[in-house]
Amino acid sequence: MTGSKPWYLSRTIWASLVSVATAAAGLLGLPVEGLDGSALTDTLLQAITAVSALAAILGRVFATSRIG
Repeated sequence: MTGSKPWYLSRTIWASLVSVATAAAGLLGLPVEGLDGSALTDTLLQAITAVSALAAILGRVFATSRIG
């Protein structure tokens, strides 16, 4: 590994966060035995990608200054 990336682009971090959230939900009494952790992680990553793309587009549309 020679390159680096922000923490929020790491699949390992997101999978760990899903594991922690699933464990916490189980402790709180929510039924989580039917959840697929890897599918949930992929879904969350896709949702985050969509939200960040939308934020980038809206940020540029409502910007008051030029880039550069």
